[in-house]
Amino acid sequence: MKLTQYGDYFYLYLLLLTFIPAIVLALKGINIKYYGLIVSIAMIYLIMGKTIGLIMFLMFLAGEITLIYGYLYLRKKNDSRYLYWAFLFMSIIPVIITKVAGLTRFAPYIGFIGLSYLNFKAIQIIIEIYDGRITEIKFIDFINFILFFPTLSSGPIDRWKRFEENLNSKIEKNEYVNEFLLVGLRKIFIAIIYKFIIAYLIDTYWLLNIPKEVNIINSINYMYAYTMYLFFDFAGYSLFAIGTSYIFGIKTPENFNKPFLSKDMKEFWTRWHISLSRWFGDYIFSRFVLDSMRKKRFRSRFTASHVAQIITMFIMGLWHGLTVYYILYGLYQGVALVLTDIYQRKSTFYKKNKNQKWFNCVQIAITFHIVCFGMLIFSGYLFK
Repeated sequence: MKLTQYGDYFYLYLLLLTFIPAIVLALKGINIKYYGLIVSIAMIYLIMGKTIGLIMFLMFLAGEITLIYGYLYLRKKNDSRYLYWAFLFMSIIPVIITKVAGLTRFAPYIGFIGLSYLNFKAIQIIIEIYDGRITEIKFIDFINFILFFPTLSSGPIDRWKRFEENLNSKIEKNEYVNEFLLVGLRKIFIAIIYKFIIAYLIDTYWLLNIPKEVNIINSINYMYAYTMYLFFDFAGYSLFAIGTSYIFGIKTPENFNKPFLSKDMKEFWTRWHISLSRWFGDYIFSRFVLDSMRKKRFRSRFTASHVAQIITMFIMGLWHGLTVYYILYGLYQGVALVLTDIYQRKSTFYKKNKNQKWFNCVQIAITFHIVCFGMLIFSGYLFK
């Protein structure tokens, strides 16, 4: 039997059963991490089933453990940049293989559920070992971090240092009840409304009823329907993952924050899939800009920033898949960010009116439509 994470009521029933021991342990002041690890292993087995995916997952886990602990040992003896790049590349190989395999008939046999998100965890650890921010990794804590089941399928993407600190912190009874249990249950309640009611209604009575013929009217209709469905489905999933994490004593970071109220595309990416955009911002965008300024690749920081935005969003597009519409989506988002920055820096009209309420309302409406058109590209609807 295979389960779909947060995808049906039977999974939610099993999830509820796992909550009971976690809550009892937490209320007694006992750290939940060992119980959480046992549940994670059991849930991963139930989600993946006895499939090739489970075998691929175990191979991935063994490979990344070897790479991370191998590099942690070598980094203490050698800070070579070439050694770092070699280990970084090796840590990325799993996601590269799965994206390339996605274009072939071998796609069903390569990869497993949540590979990309697990790979992000391994990659960031390699990077931070090189930076010197990570000098020691306790094995049980590391396995907890990699296997943490609430965020298995689609994040949110947590950070090792934050997770480790949260995992080992002592939580008092009142703190657990008020800051973890009640908050977690509230998020799960909202998730049920988002994913099983609103997203379901949008999909059933709007999205699926749009004629398959691709024309302007149908494309516009699909654009709005898909954008709203994607938000409520994915935000619902994220709230399930975050709420479950809280009940297991981990404050997994938020992933959505009213993204359709964004006044520009830069703000949008601080509100939409926040953990992913921050990951790309920290490990690709910021590093490219700093390295470019240090090596004087460009005349100004603005040029470096614009090139970094294009590269970052292009890579994000590739991460979603090696198809035309994902690549175009990445480039579209990169160009939108660059044009936003140029407009805000050079437009006197913008500078004069940016604090006006009417102007902010207009910006929100325009940004919403820029976002929706990007989602239309992302959906692949125009490429049928």
